Amino acid sequence: MDGETFTEVNEFRLLGLTDAPELQVPLFIIFTFIYLITLTGNLGMITLILLDSRLHTPMYFLLSNLSLVDCVYSSAVTPKVMAGLLTGDKVISYGGCVAQMFFFVAFASVDCLLLAVMAYDRHAAVCKPLHYASTVTPCVCAQTVTACYVWGFAESAIHTGFTFCLSFCHSNVVHHFFCDIPPILALSCSDIYVNEMVVLVLISSFNVFFALLVIFISYLLIFITVLKMHSAKGYQKALSTCASHLSAVSIFYGTIIFMYLQPSSNHSMDTDKVASVFYAMVIPMLNPIVYSLRNKEVKSAFKKCKCTCKSVIQARL
Repeated sequence: MDGETFTEVNEFRLLGLTDAPELQVPLFIIFTFIYLITLTGNLGMITLILLDSRLHTPMYFLLSNLSLVDCVYSSAVTPKVMAGLLTGDKVISYGGCVAQMFFFVAFASVDCLLLAVMAYDRHAAVCKPLHYASTVTPCVCAQTVTACYVWGFAESAIHTGFTFCLSFCHSNVVHHFFCDIPPILALSCSDIYVNEMVVLVLISSFNVFFALLVIFISYLLIFITVLKMHSAKGYQKALSTCASHLSAVSIFYGTIIFMYLQPSSNHSMDTDKVASVFYAMVIPMLNPIVYSLRNKEVKSAFKKCKCTCKSVIQARL
């Protein structure tokens, strides 16, 4: 390419969310608070599911994996953002950028697929309750979750490999607060048409279209089944079973579609930053809150665990 200055990039400088000095500390406090709630909520959910035998069901096995995934992909981004806000050092090594993108994309992809699997699980529980135990067995659950992880890591390897095979020139300044695909592609001097097609095909066709199709069909069948119910109790139980998952799906997929499935010419880095804060930091914090506040079994297990801990402490005293 004539006229382009190619340089070997050894590190990237993240612009972060803002350069305003007066906002660095407040943002650090806010993100620390969000991250602590994310870790506490998700790790607490996993612990609660492990400790309470009543929660050893496919639904909660899937929920525990969702909590694990939320913890990891939030941890791939948030600590580096917090460190940058506190110290002002927003430089990330080339290898660190590769690793951050790989783990973030991998676990975000697993999150997409897990939400689809959870929708099918709710469909089986509501529409075919008598066959649920034989349809959604622990073995089937484990195999499905394993497939989600395998696909997520394979897809991430493709995205990361294609992105960092590009040539970078002129600048190593990333107009973002972490190494995500769109802002890194924006730095490349190479033709990124293939990369954009890979993002469009893999993310839109599978992570979004296929997963949303599974979710839509599952909830359509659930809705039809609920309408046929003559029992008010059954109707309320079906709605309460699905409400939490529908909330999580709406929030997560709304931001993913906004972030990745728009033409590169329409991308505004400032708007993308706001959307990225939401799906990279806020959503992992909201999921355990949404599932616990609207779930009687989780609240009952929490009360039981709280009483057990209280009794143990009193016995030791």
